[in-house]
Amino acid sequence: MPTTLLTRARVVLANDVLENASLLIEDDRIAAIEPENACADHVVDLRGQTLLPGLVDLHCDAIEKEAEPRARVLFPLEFAVAQVDRRNAAAGITTPYHAVSFANREWGVRNNETAAAVIRALHAFRPHGLVDNRVHCRYEVTDPHAVPVLAGLMDEGMVNLLSVMDHSPGQGQFKTLDAYLEYMMGNHGMSREQAEEAARAKADARDGAVGRVEQLLERARRHGIPTASHDDDSVHRIAAMRALGVAMSEFPITLDTAKAAVSCGLPTILGAPNVLRGQSQSGSMRAIDAIRAGVASCLCSDYQPSTLIAAAFVAARQASLPLPQAVALVTANPAKAAGLHDRGRIEAGLRADLVAVANVGAQVLVTQTWSAGRHVFSAQYPSANTVAPQTIDTPTAIAA
Repeated sequence: MPTTLLTRARVVLANDVLENASLLIEDDRIAAIEPENACADHVVDLRGQTLLPGLVDLHCDAIEKEAEPRARVLFPLEFAVAQVDRRNAAAGITTPYHAVSFANREWGVRNNETAAAVIRALHAFRPHGLVDNRVHCRYEVTDPHAVPVLAGLMDEGMVNLLSVMDHSPGQGQFKTLDAYLEYMMGNHGMSREQAEEAARAKADARDGAVGRVEQLLERARRHGIPTASHDDDSVHRIAAMRALGVAMSEFPITLDTAKAAVSCGLPTILGAPNVLRGQSQSGSMRAIDAIRAGVASCLCSDYQPSTLIAAAFVAARQASLPLPQAVALVTANPAKAAGLHDRGRIEAGLRADLVAVANVGAQVLVTQTWSAGRHVFSAQYPSANTVAPQTIDTPTAIAA
């Protein structure tokens, strides 16, 4: 692979920001920062742009909308996978964990058979991907039928992260029955009668859920697969998940829950759309409040890849974070939580996963992305300027 020298960039390191700096890429690695007398096959002038580590996204459902853009309208899975791969490269996400839900009574792509097919399509596309596509399997604890399917996928080496979730009405994300019914009707195209039947089935299927969760988590441990709980809504839930051996807490509902997770060593994962919008879509805590309290370990794009880079800069401004600390929310911290020690920081010897950003009007936008040293995305904005990105104010519509 040819060598590449990136010059005149504002480089965000783990604990520092270098102005007007250069970086050398050799093969798939960062060879040197500020190399002396470097010669390279290609020289890229990043004057006025900020260079960050490639983003690591532990949870994004975007593959579901690529595969099923409307309720019960499925595209060819090979097509959907290729499109979401391109979206991530353009968003600067070099390590996406595609979140695929196993919840057999939910329609469309969340049907167990279809979800497994999505994972196989992702696995088959990996050698062709612009970025390092990985799989995050989400197990709905009220579904006994998904257990053997997930066990088989783990045994085949197709799962990179496993989370357990309970979307039964009356707790977690759906605090009331009406909230659950509205979601199922709006997101899955169910009639009210169908949504009510799904709610009853979930309640009936909660028997035996703990045993199923223990079985899957133990299998994940044997395979070295990181695990997470989802929508933890109390300190007691955190304690129960920790006792089961879960290693991360996704989308804790309250600030006290997030504090409990961090206090017992569980990294927390919060949604970038929540940061960008200034609120949760389901009435849970604001992610920016968790960031200000120091109990937000990671941000994920949740359902919209383009929000991840934007949320890091919004967090820097609204929570008064140093830029390296804000950037770590979407790079170093999620990489560490997932056990990926070869990426997430700009450091000699690590993977050359890099993203350059510039200001375009009031937006911080990705201009170039490198994944394992390969130049996988480039965009030229005629109005891009050289003002440091974190000085741009958040638009009024999304400010906290």
